[in-house]
Amino acid sequence: MNVAIVKYNAGNIGSVENAVRRLGLEPMVTDDVEKIQKADRVIFPGQGEAHSAMAYLKAHQLDEVIVNLKQPVLGICIGMQLLCRHSEEHDTDCLGVFDVDVKRFQPRVHEDKVPQMGWNTIEDTKTDLFKGFEKPEFVYFIHSFYVPKCDWTIATTDYTLPYSSALHKDNFFATQFHPEKSGKWGERILKNFIELTIDS
Repeated sequence: MNVAIVKYNAGNIGSVENAVRRLGLEPMVTDDVEKIQKADRVIFPGQGEAHSAMAYLKAHQLDEVIVNLKQPVLGICIGMQLLCRHSEEHDTDCLGVFDVDVKRFQPRVHEDKVPQMGWNTIEDTKTDLFKGFEKPEFVYFIHSFYVPKCDWTIATTDYTLPYSSALHKDNFFATQFHPEKSGKWGERILKNFIELTIDS
């Protein structure tokens, strides 16, 4: 199994690399177009800021490459947000795989802190990405922006409001949380992703 992790100006990529290694695979961290296109699985992770991330992707022609991939793709955190149409973070046009806009959390009570940072549950899980999930499970989040519930929602989380904590469309999957930091359930998600077939 050939796994490519997209290299760009976003943090936390090393943690994803280590998580894939724990599954017994040796991933490539690369911005090489040909290597990404030929990989069996592509992971598009990261922590960072939408506008500068999109600028890097465009400068390296990775924006066109990512949206045209046919193999299973997993976006993580900012990777999920960049797969959407537009982000309120610096009014950024994104890749548009998911036709939905990314919004900023608006605290409703004093206890609501932005960013959301820490463990929260994912519920209403769908598709084989969550194979083995029989009840809400805790995973790790850190983010100030969210994707509203939409036609592509395959998991939800409640923080100030219910929102999409995972998305799926065709060969594209995405999680707002960090499976690489989410213990055994995060590892199960990554394993499920590696084992996915396109029609899952």
